Amino acid sequence: MEPARKSDTAATSMGSADLSDASTDAAAVISQDGAVVGWTRGAEALLGYSAPEMVGASAGRLLAEPEAPARVGGIAERCRAGNGWSGMIRVRHRDGRTLDVLLRVSAAFRMDGRECFLLSAREERGRWTMAQSVLDGFLARSPVGMAVLDRDLRYVWVNGTLEQLGGVPQEERLGRRLSELLPGLQGEALEKVMGKVLATGVPVTDYEYHGWSWADPHRRHAYSASFFPLVDTDDTVTGIGYMVLDVTERWAARRILSMVNEAGTSIGTTLDVLRTAEELADFAVPRFADFVVVDLLEPVLGSETHEALLEDAGSAPARPALRRAAVRSVREGCPEAVYRVGDRVGFLGPPYDARTLIKGDPLFIPVLDADQDPWAASEPRRPDRIREFGIHSLISVPMRARNTALGLATFARTTNPAPFGSDDVLLARELVARAAVCLDNARRYTREHTAALTLQRSLLPPALTGGTALDVASSYLPADSAGGVGGDWFDVIPLSGARVGLVIGDVVGHGISAAASMGRLRTAVQTLADMELPPDELLAHLDDLVLRLGGEESFSGADARGTAAFTGATCLYAVYDPVTRRCTMARAGHPPPVVVPPDGPAYFPEIPAGPPLGLGGMAFEATEIELAEHSLFGLFTNGLIQACGDVERGMARLAEALARPEPDLEKLCGTAVRDLIPGPQPDDIALLLTRTHALGADHAVSWDIPDDPAAVGEIRTLAARQVTEWGLGELAVTTELLVSELVTNAIRYAAPPIRVRLLRDSRLTCEVADASSTAPRLRHARSTDEGGRGLFLVAQMSLRWGARYTGEGKIIWAEQKIPAEQRISAEYRIPDERETP
Repeated sequence: MEPARKSDTAATSMGSADLSDASTDAAAVISQDGAVVGWTRGAEALLGYSAPEMVGASAGRLLAEPEAPARVGGIAERCRAGNGWSGMIRVRHRDGRTLDVLLRVSAAFRMDGRECFLLSAREERGRWTMAQSVLDGFLARSPVGMAVLDRDLRYVWVNGTLEQLGGVPQEERLGRRLSELLPGLQGEALEKVMGKVLATGVPVTDYEYHGWSWADPHRRHAYSASFFPLVDTDDTVTGIGYMVLDVTERWAARRILSMVNEAGTSIGTTLDVLRTAEELADFAVPRFADFVVVDLLEPVLGSETHEALLEDAGSAPARPALRRAAVRSVREGCPEAVYRVGDRVGFLGPPYDARTLIKGDPLFIPVLDADQDPWAASEPRRPDRIREFGIHSLISVPMRARNTALGLATFARTTNPAPFGSDDVLLARELVARAAVCLDNARRYTREHTAALTLQRSLLPPALTGGTALDVASSYLPADSAGGVGGDWFDVIPLSGARVGLVIGDVVGHGISAAASMGRLRTAVQTLADMELPPDELLAHLDDLVLRLGGEESFSGADARGTAAFTGATCLYAVYDPVTRRCTMARAGHPPPVVVPPDGPAYFPEIPAGPPLGLGGMAFEATEIELAEHSLFGLFTNGLIQACGDVERGMARLAEALARPEPDLEKLCGTAVRDLIPGPQPDDIALLLTRTHALGADHAVSWDIPDDPAAVGEIRTLAARQVTEWGLGELAVTTELLVSELVTNAIRYAAPPIRVRLLRDSRLTCEVADASSTAPRLRHARSTDEGGRGLFLVAQMSLRWGARYTGEGKIIWAEQKIPAEQRISAEYRIPDERETP
């Protein structure tokens, strides 16, 4: 029996992978005598015989080789021994043609008492062979650059694509190293990578690098290369092969995305317009440009309202007024700049006028010519700087955000030899767009913050005076930029009878709405104080006002419009009388005042705290204390004592700071605030500091008046004499008339006891007190009336007049202005020789 041929074994090894998949094979079952027992559709498809034609027939009719019977016998013996067989065999198709099939025969098995074999076969198709010319063409025309280098990393073979990428012909490359041919392409780094591949035998794939080549020396390109060792038949590394692709577009897109993302964290870190412009210039130099200037429209740098520039179709837009906001260069001192930061700069000439800012299209000049570009005529210094510093490529991008033109950012290259490209224009637009949004945010914030500060400062008193009753000093620190504008406020209100009203408060919240709420409360306090209300009643009326304002804003949907509702405030109101040296005060959730007597330690009076304004339903209580002359009396907001985190410790520190012996009240006030608040704070700080004075007997005189009209003449004489003794003789006649009318009115319409008091401080005040609570009424008598002109005459002759109520009744008062020269002479009048000192 003939053994299997060598070709069969080879066929077996070559087709081992295919033999594992018999899903499409032709299959048949053959008995030991060669009869066909089973025939599949795959066998019918392969050989053309149907199952009825083959089942029961001899399989020998299918063999097409003369020596086939002997081979078949040897195969049968092998399979009876329990081994399968596979190999090539030639068979005949029904139509007469011969087929080479790959046959596989199973080990023998028994079926229906007979020994049988399972056969499966598939047609062996001819393999495609590639000619050397095809292979050479594939390597030469491949879009991938390819090269073979020897163990010394010298070129042995280069395809045409690599020639085009590097710009070095093949004949110049052969026998030379990469670092010798392309010094601008990181040659030494690439040779280190190839040396590592030779040493380890491990390929390196997708290695990215960038640089310049002779093919395009003015543009930076990016490449992706793969390096692999070349191995001989005996596994000896004979050289290295590499393939390279130009991935500049992918690299540029990734670079743009990376720079834009990085710009998002580097530009706009503050809400300052100039700082944002500087951040744009700092970011772009040197990673994108060698020289960058940012010019902003003048309204953007100012606090006034700036609307969008709209193009007028009927006329050419005017040339915009720009100021330089930032300039950066790779050269120290920015010598390329014609203008410096803060200078007013001229815009580009036609056609690059205001339409450039309106439309927002960038100006791109890849190759700059100083003699032909539009600014040569308008600014002669620019062409000289362009030539001197080699400015050869330029991009100017308008800065626009939210339909508002903000300015112009210009990028230029000098030391970088590569001109700007279209990708660079996209990157410049993205950078400027990011910066423009940040600039607009900063501009809007600056405008609103300035408006809020202006509103708050305008609502605070421009000048404080306590008359002769008090020396006054104040310190106000607005919150830092993180906290914004708050609602702290204070005021000093002159009252009748030489008294002074002191008020301090803090509106909840920050910003314009808090400042506006503060303005409402300050106006309300001034109005209520002018009505001569005591402190507890004044706070009760103020509480009703805050409740009403909060209800009105909630009803009108203030929150839906983006305006913060009136949420409440704290307040302290005190009235100091220099005649009695008594101070009456009440507070609504506000810290108590601090008192520093001239000969004692500082203390905080115990005053019922009262609820904050806006809660309603709770009463306010007034407390009265006596202040020694030259005492310090200070009112403050909670930001001053909460800065250290502990209110009690803050109050102790404030008392310690004000206890210092310092005659200058302004200096003491400022020093105390600086000691307690050394740095920025999240809340407004307000300190109102006063030093008390007393009006002695030489400034006030009073008389009790009997309930008799005859007493009017006597009191007129006494009043005129007293005014003359004070050196105010010019006011004697007017004082007589005022006393006469007020006393007569009290005797006729009021109830006793009646008392007259004259006060001399910065003004001359006449007061008439009675036990009646009937309000005085100013009448306008007709020409035929015999009376009713008393209060009308009082109003005409006095600077101002009014009435206030006390626990015993009321006081009607009238003030006269003392001329400056008489005020001085009255204060320092030399006594007459006949007078007793």
